Amino acid sequence: MSVYHTPVLLEESLEALDIQPSGIYVDATFGGGGHSAALLRRLGPRGRLIAFDKDTDALANAPKDDRLILVHNNFRFVHNFVKYKGYDKVDGILADLGVSSHQFDTSERGFSFRFDAPLDMRMNTLSGRTAGDLVNNLTEEELERIFRLYGEAEGSRKAASLICAARAKAPVSTTGDLCRVLEPILPKMQEHKYLAKIFQALRIEVNGEMEDLRGLMEGAIKSLRSGGRIAVITYHSLEDRIVKNYLKAGNMDGEVERDLMGRGESPYTLVNRKPILPSEEEISGNTRARSAKLRAAERR
Repeated sequence: MSVYHTPVLLEESLEALDIQPSGIYVDATFGGGGHSAALLRRLGPRGRLIAFDKDTDALANAPKDDRLILVHNNFRFVHNFVKYKGYDKVDGILADLGVSSHQFDTSERGFSFRFDAPLDMRMNTLSGRTAGDLVNNLTEEELERIFRLYGEAEGSRKAASLICAARAKAPVSTTGDLCRVLEPILPKMQEHKYLAKIFQALRIEVNGEMEDLRGLMEGAIKSLRSGGRIAVITYHSLEDRIVKNYLKAGNMDGEVERDLMGRGESPYTLVNRKPILPSEEEISGNTRARSAKLRAAERR
């Protein structure tokens, strides 16, 4: 399992969930199964774990355990599937967002600019548009919006313009093609950092990650029992902002709704007021943990 993906903030996230041996839990991002395996070790015979993943590669990591219910679907539908599987409420929800080590390291998936591979980036390889589809078909304005909004990349307009000029001559079909097209605007000594922003932006758009995360956070409010907990690990500011706002106020804007008397109450009580960060020791052993933030809250 560790080869597929090394789980980040493992002990911290399990501690935040305050796991009860007979409880019903959700791992919204099964991936390599590292978090799920650790969670199952803390569950007793009556405990159950519902694990989600839309990547078919992840299914091969499922252990043979009668307590595990694996759902090959998008975690934005968590509430629907919890009800479908026969549970009214769950005791905890864990989500480790972002891309798995396996997805980054499998060249043909097209998630990394370290390899020259088809511009794919789909987490669910059975459906949806690829990054190549976006790069070769979206307007310059649409590409600029994606790079600016999801990559927070400087010079987003110029990046979009270079891509549109290049594809007019020949399709931008591979990760290598895209890197070469962007060469004129790559900042010296920070080429990889800039490319990471562009690739992140395309990946988020391809997979609808922000919409999925909002669906997960809304579904969690409906699915968690009173006293149940949610723990979410994020890797960039866009994800973290959404999670922070939902845990603070129960909505996208982060504003607590108030009644006519001015009274307002969030559906959650924060477990940690500031995000929990990985230790230097964890980062040294797994550099992909360096940007991780863990937020947790308890359902009122």
